[in-house]
Amino acid sequence: MKLKTLMLGAAAGIALAPAAFAERGSDGEVKIIYWQAPSILNPFLSGGTKDVESSSMIIEPLARFNEKGELVPWLVDEIPTVGNGGVSEDLTSITWKISEGLLWSDGTPFTSADVKFTYEYCTHPEGGCAQLTKFNGVASVDTPDDLTVVVNFEGPTPNPYGPFVGGESPIIQAAQFANCLGAAASTCTEQNFNPIGTGPFTVTEFKPNDVITMAANPNYRDPAKPAFATVTFKGGGDATAAGRAVMETGEFDYAWNLQLAPDVIAAMAEGGKGTPIAGFGPLLERIMMNQTNPSPDLPEGERSTAMHPHPFLKEPAVYKAMSMAIDRPLLVEVGYGQAGKVGCSWVPAPEAFASTFEGCEVQDIDGANALLDEAGFLDTDGDGVREVNGVPMSILYQTSTNAVRQDFQALIKEWWSLIGIETELRNIDASVFFGGDPGSPDTFQKFYADVEMYANTFNGTDPQSYLGNGLCDKAPRPETQWQGENISRFCMPEFDALHAELTKTADMAERQRIGRELSAMMVDNGGMIPLVHRGRLSAHANSLGGVVLNVWDSELWNVADWYRID
Repeated sequence: MKLKTLMLGAAAGIALAPAAFAERGSDGEVKIIYWQAPSILNPFLSGGTKDVESSSMIIEPLARFNEKGELVPWLVDEIPTVGNGGVSEDLTSITWKISEGLLWSDGTPFTSADVKFTYEYCTHPEGGCAQLTKFNGVASVDTPDDLTVVVNFEGPTPNPYGPFVGGESPIIQAAQFANCLGAAASTCTEQNFNPIGTGPFTVTEFKPNDVITMAANPNYRDPAKPAFATVTFKGGGDATAAGRAVMETGEFDYAWNLQLAPDVIAAMAEGGKGTPIAGFGPLLERIMMNQTNPSPDLPEGERSTAMHPHPFLKEPAVYKAMSMAIDRPLLVEVGYGQAGKVGCSWVPAPEAFASTFEGCEVQDIDGANALLDEAGFLDTDGDGVREVNGVPMSILYQTSTNAVRQDFQALIKEWWSLIGIETELRNIDASVFFGGDPGSPDTFQKFYADVEMYANTFNGTDPQSYLGNGLCDKAPRPETQWQGENISRFCMPEFDALHAELTKTADMAERQRIGRELSAMMVDNGGMIPLVHRGRLSAHANSLGGVVLNVWDSELWNVADWYRID
């Protein structure tokens, strides 16, 4: 099947019809493969998609987004709005009514106290929470009764659907995590590897960076679901092996994030065992520019922190020239084909929030060299490398281990050499790179390199929380156990002030204008270099029914509805 057809089908919402289940667990085992292996099952301690998505089978939010980007109730009866009285008329609070009879997988009641505890867990002043922007502007969380949660905001909040919404902001059990607040959070191995949840599956065994085995949750709210009794969730390997395991050999039922060249995907699909599925959401491949100094000569705890600015990546001529030197259409062609588009905006979708950057699609080596020459950044010793204040423009460029990303690295290294920037390449196993281990020097949050490349996205269709990743106080640092969403350590008071304005703005056209401006500020001021607007591309076995690709939430959002086709 042609990839273009798959894209159009996904956009049209084509999906297999759900089955009528005879009984829970009647379809045996389902096998899932994520070639980026999960390292933890607590999304509050990891910014990695692999960890957010694997944990979404176990722990859940109050509401989430469906495949159309629409808010849908999950652990509540309805979405609160001003119209139904769930959101106050002055927009300073939102009241969630938890569905009756919900149980944790250990058989205890799910209550409002668990929701309030989750807020206290993520916002603890001595902790580090990878999803802290979800709680921006929250003043308090009240629990009038066991089934009522009131989120109070510091001021009018037109978009109150950040806390407890989407796969990145699930509820954890207060009883299980009671002793894991603050600095103790990362030490709670049992809780972080085996969370008690309300989702369709429970953890049987978790081997970090390897495999998770799960069983159907005996206390799941729908007695007929899930159809599968057990899950084998394999991690590691590479995208090629994952794609083959579904589409050619039939060894697995679902393969995530097949970051492969389009001709490779097409060849795999001819194997006849599985079907690729794709759709465009806000997923952006980008290069993050470290605003701080990652030099190993600095003391541990000071590297990649605001204590030491980067010696030259904060120079406008430098980061603009680096962007101008990149041939984005060629990256799309060699890496993604019709599963990619030239990416120029930090928020590429929804389109109304996407910034425009004139000339982004055109590589301009001559212009980049002229810009650097005019700024006085010259190669004074004739070695082919420019200097800034006597410091050679020599950078370490890191990313995760993946064939497409290594192709991108090689191309970009060559282009940067043409403008006098020397580049050392490094790739790190994806399970480690996207892990949240505060003791590892190799995580993308710690950012012990000058630039790093990866893709990121957000839940839902409103990027307010996602744009909050550029706020000054969200930078990972030792006191937050290196958790935080502001990976580049970008900091502009003007950005912070404009984001605060966004949180108070109700008019949608104005929200979109502010969103575009925030996105442009991040790019224009050297926080990142956008590369490719990527489609999500995964594959499922032809014998697996109920799969609905969701580019606005976890891909595993409706795993409870999956079933075996005879």
